[in-house]
Amino acid sequence: MVEPCPLIDVSGRPRERGRQYGAQAAGRIAKGVSHYSDQLRGMGLGWPEIRALVDDYLPVIERFEPAYVDEMRGIAEGAGVPFEQIALLNARTEILKLGSRPDLRARLAAAEDPDGCTGVVALPGATADGRLIHAQNWDWKAECAETAVVLRIRRDDGPDILTFTEAGGLARCGLNAAGIAITANYLESDRDYCQIGVPLALIRRKVLESEHLALAMRAVYATPKSPSNNMIVSHAGGVAIDFECAPDETFQVHPDNGLLVHANHWQSPVALAKLKDTGIASTPDSLYRDIRVRDLLAPAIGSIDTDAVKTALFDDFASPWSVCRPPRPSLTTNLSATVAMIVMQPELGRMEVAMLPALNRTFRTFELSGAAVDSAAAE
Repeated sequence: MVEPCPLIDVSGRPRERGRQYGAQAAGRIAKGVSHYSDQLRGMGLGWPEIRALVDDYLPVIERFEPAYVDEMRGIAEGAGVPFEQIALLNARTEILKLGSRPDLRARLAAAEDPDGCTGVVALPGATADGRLIHAQNWDWKAECAETAVVLRIRRDDGPDILTFTEAGGLARCGLNAAGIAITANYLESDRDYCQIGVPLALIRRKVLESEHLALAMRAVYATPKSPSNNMIVSHAGGVAIDFECAPDETFQVHPDNGLLVHANHWQSPVALAKLKDTGIASTPDSLYRDIRVRDLLAPAIGSIDTDAVKTALFDDFASPWSVCRPPRPSLTTNLSATVAMIVMQPELGRMEVAMLPALNRTFRTFELSGAAVDSAAAE
């Protein structure tokens, strides 16, 4: 049986809600830290070295948003772990790949799998009830199904937030009470890791803290990054833009006939004319995953509902290299899977999550208010 994702409920000022988060998610945080610690030890790297790298990178985070450092310190206190472990969970790739040791960067690059995903948005005109649907399959290491949480943040300084993330993380994908939602997909280019940028998880958190769509999009568009990344930002009012982000430049992909679908390769013709897509070798299935989802949903435009989106994201064509990926060996040494399917309706403040969906079709429903509820997907 696949264990459902738990709800972590927090409120108050950053340090206090961090302590609440750490205390409630301590077991899952410990599992996540243990998993990444084992990986780092295999690369000959211990926590003293990590602590030094975190100290070097910390000013970047503090300049972007000091409250995030305070919140991470609270998470560490609540979970009873050192601060650098929480910092690493929120900025692992940036901290390690931009460390001062070229040998470390080379070993990390050789050991690291891409964080795949297939994201989809159906605009109100394409849906059965006129409500925008924003969804995603998150493809990553299968063991992360045991470390994921849904974090509900009740804020007195902005809109409340509902985000799916690895335990200890500040955000991954999610929605807020202002009707804004975000998902993110791995991208890779020949411009990656040539500059110091803000950790991607913190950019996504900034989006979810935004009251206004314009400022949410600005956070994605204008914040310097270290790696490439794809972020889809939507609003319940009927707007969605896909931002293909190189570290130093951002390109846009817009919906076509009410649908926006993106996997893990660059789509913008402008981007493809200016940079090299270096990620396809490690995510070759990306080339057809977005086509499969689009083709499955296109006949239902005007009547798309969450069941239709789920059905498209459950697609097992060319399994195990499919939209919905069962646990399988990756191109390196890890066990890779679609860790979670996340289906959001921002207007309702609702998020549905199925863990390891290739093996499990039970969704847990989370809302900005109220308890979590379990339900099975329609066949």
